[in-house]
Amino acid sequence: MADSFSPAVLPAVAFSGGLALLVERLLKPPPQACWRRPVAALAIHFGLWLLFSSVLLLLLQRPLFAASSLLAGFLFVVLVSNAKVHSLHEPFIFQDFEYFSDALRHPRLYMPFLGAVRALLSLFAFGLAIAAGLTMEESLVGRMSIGEFVTGAATLALAGLLLLWFGARHRLAVSFDPTADLRRLGMLTALWRYGEEEHVRCDAQSPYAKPACAAAGAAGLATLVVVQSESFFDPRRLFSGIRSDVLGEFDSLRRGAICHGPLQVGAWGANTVRTEFAFLSGLAAESLGVHRFNPYRRLARQGVATLATVLRRLGYRTICVHPYTASFYSRHKVFPRLGFDEFIDIRAFAGAARDGPYVSDLAVAEHVAALLEQAAGQPLFVFVITMENHGPLHLEKVAPGDEERLYSAVPPAGCEDLTIYLRHLVNADRMAGRLRAAIDGLPGPACLCWFGDHVPIMPRAYRALGVPDGRTDYLIWRKGDRPATAEPRELPVDELGGLILQHMGVLASHE
Repeated sequence: MADSFSPAVLPAVAFSGGLALLVERLLKPPPQACWRRPVAALAIHFGLWLLFSSVLLLLLQRPLFAASSLLAGFLFVVLVSNAKVHSLHEPFIFQDFEYFSDALRHPRLYMPFLGAVRALLSLFAFGLAIAAGLTMEESLVGRMSIGEFVTGAATLALAGLLLLWFGARHRLAVSFDPTADLRRLGMLTALWRYGEEEHVRCDAQSPYAKPACAAAGAAGLATLVVVQSESFFDPRRLFSGIRSDVLGEFDSLRRGAICHGPLQVGAWGANTVRTEFAFLSGLAAESLGVHRFNPYRRLARQGVATLATVLRRLGYRTICVHPYTASFYSRHKVFPRLGFDEFIDIRAFAGAARDGPYVSDLAVAEHVAALLEQAAGQPLFVFVITMENHGPLHLEKVAPGDEERLYSAVPPAGCEDLTIYLRHLVNADRMAGRLRAAIDGLPGPACLCWFGDHVPIMPRAYRALGVPDGRTDYLIWRKGDRPATAEPRELPVDELGGLILQHMGVLASHE
């Protein structure tokens, strides 16, 4: 590296790379001290830092500007990670970078969780970096030849690549516990390793990949409606002062259900697709490696056998109904690969009633009821993904009369989000009742399965009432059955689809 380049650039790069280790200490929980990390983890950290520094240096031509901009960007990721820990009990991971573009397209779903203070701090850091860079520094191109500048930046990048090569060849182990991996490896190295793991082949075989046969007898194949209800769980476990009739229809279905109980799901507060894919594919998170965090990024796009695949083989028409943008989570690309004939999205709900910012659960129920009426004798599988209770709940306001209508005892302070959640939960309950009525009106056999994808984000309410264990609730109800009340059966969500097939009389060879 040329002498004139080194003293102009290396101090800023070295200082910013070391300062990044201090910025990491703001993470919740913080990584372990750098001297306790594997040497390969530090090599990846500094290799990435040198590589990013060289790219920004080529673009900005000012070492302090490049270093401070890189630090500001790193601080932003740290703040986003802390916001995610606060809301979702999980730090930022490589797969979350996709959500930055989603946040621009769907800001209401993401930006409120960052918080005004974090957003302002990030803007201040970026503003300070720009101001310092443009007012305090002269371009390096004006102080040395272009050839010398490009050669120096390329040498810096080469040093970063060599460090990355050294760190990557050790193939640092990851546990896929994001908190543990972040603590052991540091932010940059954990991000790098999770990105590497996306390219590792996943050999998990869906239990639905094998042929299935029908054992429905003369009664024919049963219509199946499955509702993945947004943020649905029974909050009466948290606070006994919630009125019992908030879930009156669900309770009635549960009393007549052939199976019900708590459901183990792999998501907290968000990341619906983790629960969704586990239900459809029958694959446990442990078998997916890093794809467990967002299986729709790569794994599902390759095509995976699902519950819908089995039913379509048996002659069912398979439909997904989701009153939101089809491109969210790339479902419009993924669901045809998962065995669905049709995906009905927000375009089918133009002018539909809303409750809060999203299409109401009752409007979705009416749409599903119309599909059932129009089935014309063909067996139908309808998978419904609701939106009404999505949140952010804290952007809505408690309405007059809500507390009196939803509680039998005054809730503790800080439970406004819970009140709003209950207001939407009542509508989910009404949806369940409307679907039962629609199914009861069908001429042939039919089943309804209902489950929650994750618990809602309500940190203030949880501080007042206690944090739930993350389990949601499910039930399987069959038209015409009057079974004795079934004992609750706890179930992982990846086993729920197989249980539905069993109770429908559709036998898969993996059972």
